[in-house]
Amino acid sequence: MLKMNGSLYRNCSGTTRRNFLQIGVPFLGLGLADLLRMEARAAEVKAEAAATTKGKSLIVFWTDGGVSQQDTWDMKPNAPSEYRGMYQPISSNVPGIQLSEKLPYQAKVMDRLSIVRSVHHDNGIHAPSSHWMQTGYFGPTLARNAAQKPSFGSVISRSLGSRRPPLPAYVTIPKSEAFGYQGAVYLGKAYNPFEVGADPNAADFKLPNLSLATGLTEQTIQSRRSLLKTFDTLRRDIDDSGVMEGLDTFKNQALEMVSGDQVRAAFDISSEDPKLRDSYGRHRYGQSALLARRLVEAGARCVNINTGNWDHHNDIAKGLELHLPPLDQAIAALVEDLTHRGMLDDVIIYCVCEFGRTPRMNGHAGRDHWADCFSVLLAGGGIRGGQVVGASEKWGGSVLERPVTPLDLLATIYHTLGIPLDTHFEDASGRPTSIVGSGRPIEELV
Repeated sequence: MLKMNGSLYRNCSGTTRRNFLQIGVPFLGLGLADLLRMEARAAEVKAEAAATTKGKSLIVFWTDGGVSQQDTWDMKPNAPSEYRGMYQPISSNVPGIQLSEKLPYQAKVMDRLSIVRSVHHDNGIHAPSSHWMQTGYFGPTLARNAAQKPSFGSVISRSLGSRRPPLPAYVTIPKSEAFGYQGAVYLGKAYNPFEVGADPNAADFKLPNLSLATGLTEQTIQSRRSLLKTFDTLRRDIDDSGVMEGLDTFKNQALEMVSGDQVRAAFDISSEDPKLRDSYGRHRYGQSALLARRLVEAGARCVNINTGNWDHHNDIAKGLELHLPPLDQAIAALVEDLTHRGMLDDVIIYCVCEFGRTPRMNGHAGRDHWADCFSVLLAGGGIRGGQVVGASEKWGGSVLERPVTPLDLLATIYHTLGIPLDTHFEDASGRPTSIVGSGRPIEELV
């Protein structure tokens, strides 16, 4: 039996167990086939978008826990030491735009990046803030953590679908985040992300979610494919309702993901030039970014890279020394690689977290949660590069100009991808719900 097994995650809010999906009960492919059938149903509505080999995609760096804006994209060199932190600003290749000295690679490609320094919302707790930034809406509380709205990845999957099925439209690397806010909720399970399930930087990296179970061969799969075809033909012969019509198509798609070459080739990062792999960095950040590029090139619409944890309440310098250099290298290499391949205008890069960190360092040499004003990074997809949107006040505590909300960010992304902003989906109660609400695209970028 094939299984897509869940795993345990842990952060400062505790442990959450991921759901698991079994494939092969009672016949191989039934679980995944159900997802594919539902996805295809939506594809009928979006046939033109789903069938085309062109169109834009999104690669996300989800920096769980919250990146410190003061130590990265919104330096405050003239503030008191407890505010400005331990790093010095450096000039980028765009006159007047400075970044942290820990971001030298990004500084060299700043002409193709844009920074929004005035993002804000009204919650400083991981779960509600994570939901807010990934769905555009406030929802869960500490007492009620369940997701209330679909993630932007699921909205993209539902709206656009994969450019080249059976490649999944929405993928998370290595797995989805702990709270469960990268899922589809009322859009349907077909639009949940496909989890890679392994570290692309591992020497023995392979795709466990598409691996054949022990004792199961491709010859066996082909035999089961024939059996399913015969079985479904028989059932259609006795089914006057037409419910069974075409069901074998979806089972075949499920089997193709497991046994076919197309999806396997997209995930085969070992086929890349070692020098290119080196340029991304031989770490999880870099190889995840390279894998994400391969996936969007092969037809995925949204690839979400879930990075290491950035919740640095204590000794933030130690945490940033671990995470900033590989993030810096991965983003810059992705920009350069997409540019070289002529893909930068077709792929949005989005580095985002649930909130920022306190402007003033605490007594443990760390920074705590801060949602009043923080920064995100955007690039590619036709978004104007070399831009800084908004500003924080002199010590970074609040928005000084051009406030930007989570819904504004999502409206910018949806608009850039070509998803109509008047799109509504029915929620669990059957009520039409907007994907952007009051959000509006950031005019300076689009």
